[in-house]
Amino acid sequence: MDVVLEKRQVQRAYELYAPIYDFIFDWIFAPGRAAAVRQLDLKPNDVTLEVGIGTGLNLPLYPPTCRLIGIDLSQEMLDKAVERVQTLAMPNVTLKVMDATALDFAENEFDKALATYTISAVPDPVAVLREMRRVVKPGGNIVVLNHFRSHRRVVGRLEDLVSPVCTRLGWKSNLPLEPLLEQVGLSAEISTKVNLFNGWSLIKCVNRK
Repeated sequence: MDVVLEKRQVQRAYELYAPIYDFIFDWIFAPGRAAAVRQLDLKPNDVTLEVGIGTGLNLPLYPPTCRLIGIDLSQEMLDKAVERVQTLAMPNVTLKVMDATALDFAENEFDKALATYTISAVPDPVAVLREMRRVVKPGGNIVVLNHFRSHRRVVGRLEDLVSPVCTRLGWKSNLPLEPLLEQVGLSAEISTKVNLFNGWSLIKCVNRK
């Protein structure tokens, strides 16, 4: 599928999801979110980037004084995140509409970066991870929480079969983890399964530039 077309489909999908996203995705995926933020190993002066911050469901998990920049492709999702920032009184949080494949940040600008349930929802996951690696300082943590294609033969084939439908809904069901990390030049320091039925992978990488 053409990347530009796919990006439009993703935007349309999440415009529709915005009003009901928290209701559907909060409780199911909450354990993974909490574990992902813990894996960032945040220090008081760290500047953190969250890619695909959406409605800001992760915001309560950050320390109140956290210096955080959150980006998302969907203005509708970010409008919800703005409300959450105001409710939580987090003055050090900045939210921006931005394409994660072309981040408007300098090289080595961030200490750490996080993407939860985002990598399979972007048209070019390799480009997104490369950008995350570019803007994170050497030795900084890059944490990814996502569903990846199963290594089990039958399940993997099923994920391949439903992939065209899932793509139109705004995410990929059969994104393989190992080739993705290899193309970007990252390796998993920690890899664990989380959430319902252990269907999602929590990956922590150290940015060894």
